[in-house]
This record gives sequence, C-alpha cells and structure tokens, in this order.
Amino acid sequence: MIEVKELTEAHGGRTAVDRLSLTAPPGAVTAFLGAAGAGKTSALRLILGLDSPSTGTVTVCGAPLRGRPRSPHQVGALPEPADLRGRRTAQAMLGALARAHGIGAGRVAEVLAETGLAREARRRVRTYSPAMRHRQRLRIAMALLADPPVLLLDEPPAGLDAEGVRCARRLLRAPAAQGRTVAITGDRAAETVETADRIVVLDRGRTVLAESADEFTARSAAARVVVGTAHPAEPAAVLEGEGATVVPARLSGPGRLAVTGTTAERVGALATEHGIMILELDTLRPSLEEVLGELCAASRAVSAPSGPGGGR
Repeated sequence: MIEVKELTEAHGGRTAVDRLSLTAPPGAVTAFLGAAGAGKTSALRLILGLDSPSTGTVTVCGAPLRGRPRSPHQVGALPEPADLRGRRTAQAMLGALARAHGIGAGRVAEVLAETGLAREARRRVRTYSPAMRHRQRLRIAMALLADPPVLLLDEPPAGLDAEGVRCARRLLRAPAAQGRTVAITGDRAAETVETADRIVVLDRGRTVLAESADEFTARSAAARVVVGTAHPAEPAAVLEGEGATVVPARLSGPGRLAVTGTTAERVGALATEHGIMILELDTLRPSLEEVLGELCAASRAVSAPSGPGGGR
C-alpha cells in the first residue's frame, strides 16, 4: 500500500504538490492522471524519497520516508533517461545494478526476456533507436530487476511503439495480479485507462477525483449539452441557478460550455426566457480527454477565490 496524507511540496514561491492525499492499494494498477504540470512527477519523487516534502506524510508498505531514496528491493522505479547514456550494453547495465543490490545473474536474463530486450542485450545502449523504444524497455527492465513489492513508474509507455505499449501493459498487470502495488503516471486519459484499475486525477498538485477505471470510462458515455455563446458567464449563471453543472468545454474552443443535469431543449428555453443569444447548441458524448479537462476545470472553479480580485 502507498499512502499519501496532506502532502505539500513548496519551493521558490511555487507549490508543486498541495495538500495531496491518495492511496494506491496492492493488487491493482493505480494511475495518477493529469495534464503536464499537474504534480504527478513531483508526487512520485516525494513517494520515492528523491525529494523532501514541506509537510505531510508518505508511507510505502507501512515504511515512512527516512531522508534517503527507497531501495530498489522496496520500490521499482524508472531511472532517469540520462542514466542510460554511455558505451555500456543493456546486459552490462543490468548486471552492474544486480551486483550492487545482491541480485543473481539469472534475474538479469529473465528481465531481458520479459521486456523483449534479449536480442538487444549485447548492443551498446547509445546505438539504440532514435525513437528511444529500446531505451524505455531498458528503463522498465531496471525497475523490475529486484522484483520489488511496489512499482512506481513515471509514464512507462513513453516513447514505445504499439508493440512496446502492449508489452508494458502486460509487465505492469502481471505483478498487480500477484498482489503487488503498481502505480503509474499518465497524461493521456484514453491510453492510461487501458492499463489501470484505478484512476486518481491530479490537478495543480491536488487530488481531483479517485475512482475505478470503469467508473472513469463510464463518464464518457454520459451525454452533455454543449453551449456556444459570445458571453458564457451569463448562461452559466442561469443554468447553475437551475441546478445544472457547467464547466468550460475545454477541447471545443473558447466561449463553449459543457452542461450536465439538463437537456438541450431546456437550455434553449432558458436562453429565450432570459434573452441570451446562443450561437451553438448540441448534445455530445465527450472523449476521455474532455472528461479529464472538465473534471479539472470544475475543481478549479470550486477552489477559486471569490469576491474582489478573485474569480468563480
């Protein structure tokens, strides 16, 4: 179990993680989902012990942070891409890591085979493909090497082709099926839910939502009304007064609102009643990327300050 409670990291006047609380249970793949800058990587670095929080607590398998990075026998993580430069081969890199942590040579051969690198094992890493596919497989192999009870991986499919993404999903789901804890980050909702059992949406360093991947996917099946208008604040106020939920339709362009809790017919009637000019009115089913954007927009609207100098 990974447990994060009221975690904050602030430095240089910037808050990267803001009172973050979340869990990643054993036996499941938990995905921290959010746009670039949402705080996903910062949260992972805090959990791994690579950075120190300003406030809050982090425990992994019941063990709190102790001021140093966690052992690869505790948590498997992706090394930085810069760590893979040089003249060594994949087998040499994995072999050195294995010797440093008391891991047998047989395990090196196993992870090379599991990650599809057996044929590339004796090639120098610097000769790997420009698309970084083999380097990313090597990073995953290094995370798996110590066979840890917890895997915590920052965007594991990055740079992989379709075959590599399928391989990564298999490698992540297998330890979860064995009862281990697997947590990953992602910024593409549709791709991430294919791997995850649980989704934790982050925005501005905070938890926006935590639910099963099936529940998150079901959100794209819910129809919503898209309203286009030159002055969105006016219809938004009217619709919210009727009990509807209104957020910016973020992937549909400026001046458009995504409305749930009412129908297009009712929106049209209210617009006529209040003398509001509507330029577009349609009923759509959102993509998962739109769902993610709308969840974050709704969270920001709730947390935004009101009154002079603030916004809704």
